[in-house]
Amino acid sequence: MRVRVLADDPFHPLLVSAAELLRTRHRVDLIDSAAQPRAPAEPADPADVYLLKSHSPRALALARAAEDRGARVVNGAAPTEFCRDRARMAERSQAGGLPFPQTYEFASLSGLIASATGSRPPGFPMVVKSRHSRRRDLVRRVDGPEGLSALRPVWGREPVVVQEHVPNDGWDHKVWVVGDEVFVGLRRTPLEPEALAATIPVDMDDLPPGWLDMIRSVGGLFDLQVYGVDMFPTDRGPMIVDVNAFPGCRGARGAPEALAALVDP
Repeated sequence: MRVRVLADDPFHPLLVSAAELLRTRHRVDLIDSAAQPRAPAEPADPADVYLLKSHSPRALALARAAEDRGARVVNGAAPTEFCRDRARMAERSQAGGLPFPQTYEFASLSGLIASATGSRPPGFPMVVKSRHSRRRDLVRRVDGPEGLSALRPVWGREPVVVQEHVPNDGWDHKVWVVGDEVFVGLRRTPLEPEALAATIPVDMDDLPPGWLDMIRSVGGLFDLQVYGVDMFPTDRGPMIVDVNAFPGCRGARGAPEALAALVDP
């Protein structure tokens, strides 16, 4: 079997480790999908299975072409692209009954600033995020109009979403699902400017009652086999604030093995 990995970073530890495991029985190609972002062409020998860890136009085009040929793609091109749009993600989460903060979309940060001076919701404090998820995008807690104005020079034209700020203890539960396996870690919220990126492993059995079923339902709702859920406990119950297609599973022991098993059961 031939496996092709489409990734913005083909040297990501999760992908490299999974590829080493798969190469004992299969041919695995790691493709840098960011190297030629406008080139949709693929080698003449298509693969049987594709791992799509990229949002680049090239990777999505290759994944769609593979799906049209009947190849297996994990995750599919459409779900991958869908989860990149935080406004659509919030809408589907709420429609599917997931506990998700009230979310508003704005064509630009400048439009949000104009709205915030009037009576239109949401109120402060608020969480402002780039509408389209990507590396080094905008994710910021804003406590008042001055904070919004401070963002304008860099982010004024950025399409954004605004989530209500739900009080919590400042620790995000990073839950990663790879096929049938679930991995959990704790990480300080990115809303804290000096927050460390270190992840503290947590036993899956330590999740509060009902959380695991909710996390499993996310995969079905978004048609994902490899995904991440960011959530935290609140006085209102658990709150989901993000769903990621094909996360890096940083610090999750056993994730490469789970990914290899998903490709080759």
